[in-house]
Amino acid sequence: MSISIEVIKPGAQSQLQDLGRYGYQHLGVPVCGAMDECSHRLANLLAGNVRDEATLEIVLMGPSLRFAAATQIAICGADLSATLDGAPVALNQRIDVPAGALLAFGRRINGLRSYLAVRGGFSVAPLMGSRSTFVRGGFGGHLGRALRKGDVLQAADFQAAGALPDLPLVSTLPSAEITPLRVVLGEHWAGFTAEAQVLFTKASYRISPQSDRMGYRLEGPALSRSQPGELISEAVNFGSIQVPPDGQPIVLMAERQSTGGYPKIGHVISVDLPLLAQLAPQQALRFVPVSLETAQTLYLQREQQFAAALGAAS
Repeated sequence: MSISIEVIKPGAQSQLQDLGRYGYQHLGVPVCGAMDECSHRLANLLAGNVRDEATLEIVLMGPSLRFAAATQIAICGADLSATLDGAPVALNQRIDVPAGALLAFGRRINGLRSYLAVRGGFSVAPLMGSRSTFVRGGFGGHLGRALRKGDVLQAADFQAAGALPDLPLVSTLPSAEITPLRVVLGEHWAGFTAEAQVLFTKASYRISPQSDRMGYRLEGPALSRSQPGELISEAVNFGSIQVPPDGQPIVLMAERQSTGGYPKIGHVISVDLPLLAQLAPQQALRFVPVSLETAQTLYLQREQQFAAALGAAS
Protein backbone atom coordinates (compact mmCIF):
# COMPACT_ATOMS: atom_id res chain seq x y z
CA MET A 1 0.00 0.00 0.00
CA SER A 2 1.21 3.52 -0.77
CA ILE A 3 0.01 7.04 -0.24
CA SER A 4 -0.39 9.72 -2.91
CA ILE A 5 1.18 13.16 -2.69
CA GLU A 6 -0.20 15.68 -5.17
CA VAL A 7 1.92 18.57 -6.38
CA ILE A 8 -0.23 21.70 -6.06
CA LYS A 9 2.69 24.04 -6.80
CA PRO A 10 6.03 22.65 -8.01
CA GLY A 11 8.47 25.18 -6.58
CA ALA A 12 11.59 26.39 -8.37
CA GLN A 13 13.51 23.14 -8.80
CA SER A 14 12.09 20.33 -6.64
CA GLN A 15 13.54 16.96 -7.58
CA LEU A 16 14.11 13.54 -6.03
CA GLN A 17 17.66 12.70 -4.97
CA ASP A 18 19.39 9.95 -3.03
CA LEU A 19 23.10 9.44 -2.31
CA GLY A 20 24.02 9.21 -5.97
CA ARG A 21 24.54 6.97 -8.98
CA TYR A 22 27.96 5.36 -8.66
CA GLY A 23 29.76 3.03 -11.05
CA TYR A 24 28.88 4.70 -14.35
CA GLN A 25 31.20 7.69 -14.59
CA HIS A 26 33.34 5.84 -17.13
CA LEU A 27 30.28 6.02 -19.39
CA GLY A 28 29.90 9.75 -18.83
CA VAL A 29 27.02 9.39 -16.37
CA PRO A 30 27.39 11.86 -13.49
CA VAL A 31 26.93 10.73 -9.89
CA CYS A 32 24.20 13.31 -9.08
CA GLY A 33 22.64 12.77 -5.62
CA ALA A 34 21.82 15.18 -2.82
CA MET A 35 23.91 18.34 -2.75
CA ASP A 36 23.70 18.43 1.06
CA GLU A 37 24.27 14.79 1.99
CA CYS A 38 24.04 15.46 5.74
CA SER A 39 20.59 17.03 5.59
CA HIS A 40 19.41 14.26 3.26
CA ARG A 41 20.63 11.56 5.65
CA LEU A 42 19.26 13.33 8.73
CA ALA A 43 15.81 13.65 7.16
CA ASN A 44 15.77 9.94 6.34
CA LEU A 45 17.02 9.08 9.83
CA LEU A 46 14.20 11.06 11.43
CA ALA A 47 11.60 9.53 9.11
CA GLY A 48 12.76 6.03 10.01
CA ASN A 49 14.18 5.34 6.54
CA VAL A 50 17.47 3.87 5.41
CA ARG A 51 19.94 6.58 4.47
CA ASP A 52 19.71 6.05 0.71
CA GLU A 53 15.96 6.41 0.32
CA ALA A 54 15.13 9.26 -2.03
CA THR A 55 14.28 12.61 -0.50
CA LEU A 56 12.80 15.62 -2.23
CA GLU A 57 15.52 18.25 -2.69
CA ILE A 58 13.81 21.64 -2.54
CA VAL A 59 15.68 24.71 -3.78
CA LEU A 60 14.91 28.29 -2.69
CA MET A 61 11.20 28.37 -3.64
CA GLY A 62 9.52 25.27 -2.32
CA PRO A 63 6.48 23.36 -3.54
CA SER A 64 3.01 22.91 -2.10
CA LEU A 65 2.13 19.24 -1.58
CA ARG A 66 -1.20 17.64 -0.66
CA PHE A 67 -1.01 14.33 1.27
CA ALA A 68 -3.90 11.98 0.50
CA ALA A 69 -3.35 9.87 3.62
CA ALA A 70 -1.76 10.25 7.03
CA THR A 71 1.97 9.74 7.21
CA GLN A 72 5.13 11.08 8.84
CA ILE A 73 7.76 13.37 7.37
CA ALA A 74 10.96 15.17 8.30
CA ILE A 75 12.45 18.34 6.82
CA CYS A 76 16.14 19.13 7.21
CA GLY A 77 18.53 21.65 5.70
CA ALA A 78 17.48 25.14 4.66
CA ASP A 79 14.80 27.06 6.52
CA LEU A 80 12.29 27.85 3.78
CA SER A 81 9.39 28.70 6.12
CA ALA A 82 7.61 25.36 5.83
CA THR A 83 3.99 25.18 7.02
CA LEU A 84 1.50 22.36 7.44
CA ASP A 85 -2.07 23.53 6.91
CA GLY A 86 -0.81 27.04 7.63
CA ALA A 87 0.98 26.23 10.90
CA PRO A 88 4.79 26.57 11.03
CA VAL A 89 6.72 23.31 10.79
CA ALA A 90 9.92 22.79 12.76
CA LEU A 91 13.06 21.56 11.06
CA ASN A 92 14.95 18.45 12.18
CA GLN A 93 11.94 16.73 13.74
CA ARG A 94 9.62 13.85 12.90
CA ILE A 95 6.25 15.36 11.98
CA ASP A 96 2.84 13.68 11.89
CA VAL A 97 0.92 14.62 8.76
CA PRO A 98 -2.88 14.06 8.79
CA ALA A 99 -4.77 12.92 5.72
CA GLY A 100 -5.55 15.79 3.37
CA ALA A 101 -2.93 18.11 4.86
CA LEU A 102 -1.14 20.71 2.72
CA LEU A 103 2.61 21.12 3.16
CA ALA A 104 3.82 24.44 1.76
CA PHE A 105 7.06 26.42 1.71
CA GLY A 106 7.43 30.17 1.83
CA ARG A 107 10.12 32.77 2.38
CA ARG A 108 13.76 31.74 2.55
CA ILE A 109 15.23 32.40 6.00
CA ASN A 110 18.61 30.66 5.79
CA GLY A 111 20.24 28.13 3.51
CA LEU A 112 19.36 27.20 -0.04
CA ARG A 113 18.26 23.54 -0.07
CA SER A 114 15.70 21.73 2.05
CA TYR A 115 15.27 17.94 2.15
CA LEU A 116 11.88 16.33 2.63
CA ALA A 117 11.78 12.68 3.68
CA VAL A 118 8.53 10.71 3.86
CA ARG A 119 8.32 7.56 5.95
CA GLY A 120 8.98 4.54 3.79
CA GLY A 121 10.55 6.67 1.09
CA PHE A 122 9.25 7.87 -2.27
CA SER A 123 8.19 5.03 -4.56
CA VAL A 124 10.30 5.50 -7.68
CA ALA A 125 12.17 2.77 -9.50
CA PRO A 126 15.96 2.94 -9.33
CA LEU A 127 17.85 3.44 -12.57
CA MET A 128 21.47 2.29 -12.66
CA GLY A 129 21.20 1.69 -8.94
CA SER A 130 19.93 5.13 -7.98
CA ARG A 131 16.70 7.13 -7.68
CA SER A 132 18.53 10.43 -8.24
CA THR A 133 17.21 12.81 -10.86
CA PHE A 134 19.53 13.91 -13.65
CA VAL A 135 17.58 16.70 -15.34
CA ARG A 136 20.15 17.35 -18.11
CA GLY A 137 20.01 13.69 -19.09
CA GLY A 138 16.26 13.40 -18.58
CA PHE A 139 16.37 10.27 -16.44
CA GLY A 140 16.07 9.12 -12.84
CA GLY A 141 13.78 10.35 -10.09
CA HIS A 142 10.26 11.31 -11.15
CA LEU A 143 10.17 11.07 -14.96
CA GLY A 144 13.71 12.41 -15.21
CA ARG A 145 12.74 15.97 -14.32
CA ALA A 146 11.85 18.43 -11.60
CA LEU A 147 8.29 18.38 -10.28
CA ARG A 148 5.45 20.02 -12.20
CA LYS A 149 1.99 21.12 -11.12
CA GLY A 150 -0.38 18.17 -11.14
CA ASP A 151 2.30 15.50 -10.63
CA VAL A 152 1.42 12.77 -8.14
CA LEU A 153 4.19 11.14 -6.13
CA GLN A 154 3.78 7.86 -4.33
CA ALA A 155 5.29 7.01 -0.94
CA ALA A 156 5.34 3.77 1.03
CA ASP A 157 3.03 3.52 4.02
CA PHE A 158 4.51 2.27 7.26
CA GLN A 159 4.96 3.71 10.74
CA ALA A 160 8.47 4.91 11.56
CA ALA A 161 9.76 2.80 14.42
CA GLY A 162 12.01 3.66 17.32
CA ALA A 163 12.58 6.71 19.42
CA LEU A 164 13.60 9.98 17.84
CA PRO A 165 17.39 9.88 17.42
CA ASP A 166 19.71 12.50 18.78
CA LEU A 167 20.79 14.45 15.73
CA PRO A 168 24.46 13.69 15.13
CA LEU A 169 25.47 16.96 13.55
CA VAL A 170 25.18 20.67 13.99
CA SER A 171 23.30 22.60 11.35
CA THR A 172 24.78 22.75 7.86
CA LEU A 173 23.42 26.29 7.45
CA PRO A 174 25.82 29.23 7.06
CA SER A 175 26.24 31.38 10.16
CA ALA A 176 28.88 33.94 9.12
CA GLU A 177 29.02 36.77 6.59
CA ILE A 178 31.97 35.02 4.95
CA THR A 179 31.72 31.24 5.29
CA PRO A 180 35.01 29.41 5.87
CA LEU A 181 35.37 26.17 3.93
CA ARG A 182 38.18 23.75 4.73
CA VAL A 183 40.18 22.47 1.79
CA VAL A 184 43.01 20.05 1.06
CA LEU A 185 45.52 21.58 -1.35
CA GLY A 186 45.25 20.13 -4.85
CA GLU A 187 47.67 18.17 -6.98
CA HIS A 188 48.36 21.23 -9.16
CA TRP A 189 49.00 23.61 -6.26
CA ALA A 190 52.68 24.02 -7.16
CA GLY A 191 51.71 25.18 -10.64
CA PHE A 192 50.24 28.44 -9.35
CA THR A 193 52.17 31.63 -8.61
CA ALA A 194 53.10 32.53 -5.05
CA GLU A 195 50.65 35.43 -5.24
CA ALA A 196 47.83 33.09 -6.31
CA GLN A 197 48.62 30.71 -3.46
CA VAL A 198 48.34 33.56 -0.96
CA LEU A 199 45.11 34.82 -2.54
CA PHE A 200 43.58 31.34 -2.44
CA THR A 201 44.11 31.09 1.31
CA LYS A 202 43.41 34.73 2.25
CA ALA A 203 40.90 36.25 -0.18
CA SER A 204 37.14 35.79 -0.20
CA TYR A 205 34.97 34.82 -3.17
CA ARG A 206 31.30 35.18 -3.99
CA ILE A 207 29.15 32.52 -5.59
CA SER A 208 28.13 33.53 -9.09
CA PRO A 209 24.48 33.43 -10.17
CA GLN A 210 25.75 31.19 -13.01
CA SER A 211 26.12 28.32 -10.53
CA ASP A 212 24.15 25.10 -10.46
CA ARG A 213 24.23 21.46 -9.38
CA MET A 214 27.13 20.83 -11.77
CA GLY A 215 29.46 23.52 -10.42
CA TYR A 216 29.69 26.69 -8.36
CA ARG A 217 31.41 29.47 -10.28
CA LEU A 218 33.20 31.89 -7.96
CA GLU A 219 33.85 35.60 -8.38
CA GLY A 220 36.93 37.19 -6.82
CA PRO A 221 40.67 37.64 -7.28
CA ALA A 222 41.99 35.76 -10.32
CA LEU A 223 44.41 32.93 -9.63
CA SER A 224 47.38 32.87 -12.02
CA ARG A 225 49.43 29.86 -12.99
CA SER A 226 53.22 29.85 -12.99
CA GLN A 227 53.30 26.90 -15.36
CA PRO A 228 50.92 27.62 -18.25
CA GLY A 229 50.05 24.92 -20.73
CA GLU A 230 47.57 22.19 -21.39
CA LEU A 231 46.84 19.40 -18.93
CA ILE A 232 45.67 15.88 -19.67
CA SER A 233 42.06 15.45 -18.54
CA GLU A 234 41.74 13.39 -15.38
CA ALA A 235 39.12 12.36 -12.83
CA VAL A 236 37.41 15.02 -10.74
CA ASN A 237 35.43 14.79 -7.50
CA PHE A 238 32.62 16.54 -5.68
CA GLY A 239 34.47 19.49 -4.17
CA SER A 240 37.36 19.68 -6.66
CA ILE A 241 38.33 23.33 -7.22
CA GLN A 242 39.31 23.88 -10.83
CA VAL A 243 40.85 27.07 -12.19
CA PRO A 244 40.07 27.84 -15.87
CA PRO A 245 42.15 30.30 -17.93
CA ASP A 246 40.29 33.36 -16.59
CA GLY A 247 41.55 32.53 -13.08
CA GLN A 248 38.09 32.42 -11.50
CA PRO A 249 37.73 29.16 -9.51
CA ILE A 250 34.94 26.65 -10.11
CA VAL A 251 33.97 24.20 -7.36
CA LEU A 252 32.58 21.00 -8.89
CA MET A 253 29.34 19.81 -7.31
CA ALA A 254 27.05 16.76 -7.31
CA GLU A 255 26.40 16.72 -11.08
CA ARG A 256 30.02 17.27 -12.02
CA GLN A 257 31.39 15.85 -15.24
CA SER A 258 33.51 12.68 -15.08
CA THR A 259 36.83 14.28 -16.03
CA GLY A 260 38.32 17.73 -16.30
CA GLY A 261 41.42 19.33 -17.81
CA TYR A 262 41.67 22.51 -15.73
CA PRO A 263 44.27 22.52 -12.93
CA LYS A 264 42.95 21.66 -9.49
CA ILE A 265 44.20 24.05 -6.84
CA GLY A 266 42.33 22.34 -3.98
CA HIS A 267 39.45 20.17 -2.85
CA VAL A 268 36.73 21.13 -0.37
CA ILE A 269 36.74 18.43 2.31
CA SER A 270 33.71 16.14 2.39
CA VAL A 271 32.35 17.29 5.75
CA ASP A 272 32.15 20.90 4.49
CA LEU A 273 30.41 20.11 1.19
CA PRO A 274 26.92 20.29 2.81
CA LEU A 275 27.72 23.81 4.04
CA LEU A 276 28.87 24.83 0.57
CA ALA A 277 25.65 23.40 -0.93
CA GLN A 278 23.60 25.65 1.36
CA LEU A 279 25.27 28.87 0.16
CA ALA A 280 23.18 30.95 -2.24
CA PRO A 281 24.39 33.11 -5.15
CA GLN A 282 26.23 36.24 -4.03
CA GLN A 283 27.08 34.78 -0.62
CA ALA A 284 30.77 34.89 0.27
CA LEU A 285 33.21 32.18 1.23
CA ARG A 286 36.90 31.71 1.89
CA PHE A 287 39.18 28.68 1.81
CA VAL A 288 41.04 27.36 4.84
CA PRO A 289 43.71 24.73 4.10
CA VAL A 290 43.87 21.64 6.33
CA SER A 291 45.84 18.42 6.10
CA LEU A 292 44.55 15.24 4.48
CA GLU A 293 44.79 13.57 7.90
CA THR A 294 42.53 16.24 9.41
CA ALA A 295 40.00 15.80 6.61
CA GLN A 296 39.96 12.03 7.12
CA THR A 297 39.58 12.37 10.90
CA LEU A 298 36.64 14.76 10.52
CA TYR A 299 34.97 12.40 8.05
CA LEU A 300 35.34 9.42 10.40
CA GLN A 301 33.96 11.45 13.31
CA ARG A 302 30.89 12.37 11.26
CA GLU A 303 30.26 8.75 10.28
CA GLN A 304 30.63 7.62 13.89
CA GLN A 305 28.04 10.20 14.95
CA PHE A 306 25.60 8.96 12.31
CA ALA A 307 26.19 5.35 13.35
CA ALA A 308 25.56 6.21 17.01
CA ALA A 309 22.33 8.06 16.18
CA LEU A 310 21.15 5.19 13.99
CA GLY A 311 21.84 2.70 16.77
CA ALA A 312 19.94 4.82 19.32
CA ALA A 313 16.92 5.03 17.02
CA SER A 314 16.69 1.31 16.23
